[in-house]
Amino acid sequence: MARRPLPRILQRGSASITRSREIARTAADNATDVLHPLITVTRGMRLLAGAGRQKWAATPRDRRGHVLFLVAACVLAVALIPFGPLLALISVMGAAAWRGRDRTPAKTGPDEAETARLQALYEALVPHFSVSDDPAPLFSHGGDWEKTFGTSYAFDADGRPTRLQVNYPAYFTDGDPAARSRVEQVLHAKSGRGREYHFAWDEESNHLLMTVLAALPTTIAAQRFVTAPGETVLGFTDADAVRRTVPVQDGDVTRDASPVIWRTGARSTEPHLLIAGHPGSGTTTLLRSLALQALQQGDVLVVEGGGNGEYGFLAGRDGVLAVERGLAGALATLEWAAHETERRLIAANRARQSGYPEPEDIGRPLWILLDRPSALGHLAAADGRQDPQELLQVPLRHGRAAGVTVVVAEQFDSLDALDETVRTHTRARVVLGPADREQVEAVLGTQPHTTPVPDVPPGRGYTRLGGGSVLRLQVPATPDPYDDATSEAHREAVLGLLPGAAPAVEAVQEALPEPEPETLPAHKDQLIGAPAAVEG
Repeated sequence: MARRPLPRILQRGSASITRSREIARTAADNATDVLHPLITVTRGMRLLAGAGRQKWAATPRDRRGHVLFLVAACVLAVALIPFGPLLALISVMGAAAWRGRDRTPAKTGPDEAETARLQALYEALVPHFSVSDDPAPLFSHGGDWEKTFGTSYAFDADGRPTRLQVNYPAYFTDGDPAARSRVEQVLHAKSGRGREYHFAWDEESNHLLMTVLAALPTTIAAQRFVTAPGETVLGFTDADAVRRTVPVQDGDVTRDASPVIWRTGARSTEPHLLIAGHPGSGTTTLLRSLALQALQQGDVLVVEGGGNGEYGFLAGRDGVLAVERGLAGALATLEWAAHETERRLIAANRARQSGYPEPEDIGRPLWILLDRPSALGHLAAADGRQDPQELLQVPLRHGRAAGVTVVVAEQFDSLDALDETVRTHTRARVVLGPADREQVEAVLGTQPHTTPVPDVPPGRGYTRLGGGSVLRLQVPATPDPYDDATSEAHREAVLGLLPGAAPAVEAVQEALPEPEPETLPAHKDQLIGAPAAVEG
């Protein structure tokens, strides 16, 4: 069979096809330029017709007759006046041209200032992403930033980058934390300080994505969270960091928030918690939040080493076994907690050997909250007595099996005074307040993927549960309800979560009758008798 000849246009090669495409594209561009006024007027007529239809649909039915009469009168008046139809046509065409005009064109690239900032970022990264023997370097002095940044960037209203993707060469040691840290510091410094940046390293594709993180909300106060038994909400984090959400009351509205859930109990992998921070960073706030959540299903022991009375509102409540501030009371309370842990272990072991369920008195969780143990340890050393941290060895080592949870809060300048047992068994960690990357790494065991900022609100920090990832954290607002600086809304929120009746002093004050102005001596007798009733 003879072959069919190729078409003539294909026999001449691809040059004719390319020339034809260029001619067609040029003709299309010229036609667009010539017909641009007509396209504008047509677009405006379509927009005016749509606006007229919407206006007619919004007009009530009982008024449409009046509208039709008014339109007909206007058309008749235009038709009768000299040159009326021509003027009306010109007016309609002008309105359509104005309505259909091109709006501000979409921004397709960076402006002059943004281009200069991108070039500065590129030049700053050259020493980190280039070597002398690279034949085709991605980064070189005076090179083109579009090869590495492409179009994956965004700026805010002030011209600072809010998103930037960097394509780096494959020989860069992206598995070295020190090399990563140097690049992140350069991007942080050149993109603008005072903001928190997140760095996502894609080692497989050799991409680094830098994004600016929005501030976590600080308006979520203490409340009852929707959690399962054995779950505690440490705070809230970014929406894309966890898969779970819980409904929360944020001011006057209810919305879904992303919580950081800490699981305790027999099946917990991190049964004990260590909190570190500077004074005023929110460590006491987190302890109060944990105490209020623990009282829903368990008992609480509070040992306050600072002695500021931050937990006085818990005294006398159901489930609060003790609130100690002195050294003698703290030693006695922690010694009892150690014996209680041993008793629970023995009772649970006997029940399992006999084939019976565990007794009810050991099924209720026991929480030991210890705030600033270094202060108590200093007093114990000065008095020649036992360090309270030594009494935590049994609850820390055997607390998971006995249903005992230990939470220790300490300041950064006193972390060296923590016992080795405390450091070893508190694998759930929280860092609150302003801290640099080295301080965060010293507590959490690894550096965060964000850049800490120097000014943060109370209760803001990072958390890491065991060997998991580092998460940003904002603790729910849980102030001392007896503090004069506490707002009325927060005071009612905290007091509403306390179980049982009010303490004795509050009960006596509420039971006192209203004073009468004309019986001043009786009023004095009542005020004097109130403390006696409390003591009795």
